[in-house]
Amino acid sequence: MTRRTEWPVSATGHHTGPGHGSAAGHMAESEDAYEPEAGPGPGTGSDAGFGEGAGRRARSRTRSSGSPSSSRAEKGEPRDPVEQARNICLRLLTGTPRTRKQLADALRKREIPDEAAEEVLSRFEDVGLIDDAAFADAWVESRHHGRGLARRALVRELRTKGVDSALIDEAVGQLDSEQEEATARELVARKLRSTRGLDRDKRLRRLAGMLARKGYGEGMALRVVRQALAEEGEDTEGLDEPF
Repeated sequence: MTRRTEWPVSATGHHTGPGHGSAAGHMAESEDAYEPEAGPGPGTGSDAGFGEGAGRRARSRTRSSGSPSSSRAEKGEPRDPVEQARNICLRLLTGTPRTRKQLADALRKREIPDEAAEEVLSRFEDVGLIDDAAFADAWVESRHHGRGLARRALVRELRTKGVDSALIDEAVGQLDSEQEEATARELVARKLRSTRGLDRDKRLRRLAGMLARKGYGEGMALRVVRQALAEEGEDTEGLDEPF
């Protein structure tokens, strides 16, 4: 049976659950807060002023005064897997949205028990820290307008991130064929100048290949490139064949 976890309250009185951004940052920082420093070598740094014996005593104190967290780790005391899963997810989500599958894979890689992982992931979905639909919408918006990717490429990327097929279809449905072709024309226009001086067929292959790598279909790529070359005065006779 899945047990419910009460999210702790910080010393400042603020709830540290996943619904609070600042708490997430605090939890992420606390994971790596303790990093023991190596003591200075003999005859150098602060030890040099107190002699060799003082240096040994200072290093002994440094070794014996480790943090509580490092002491627990050395003793091998188990950590609550739910707390561990929550901290991992908060750290991964700090500044970067992720899908449920991405987080689940990360927890599995760190050998978090399935029951604990499921409890934390479901809780994060309840409070909106995991939202695959919003992730897919933002991904399409960013990757289409920022990188010029076509629907086919966007679908492939979202699948690798574990987004459900229905959510992918809904997200890429934001792009219609007219908008996709307009973006393809912009991509060709930016690349066209760098192909000047090449023969026509080589320009065609280079421009159409660029569109193909971004997920545009062969028919659309050929049509867009052919029109761009024609506008520059190139003879486009015979360019109707597939490249």
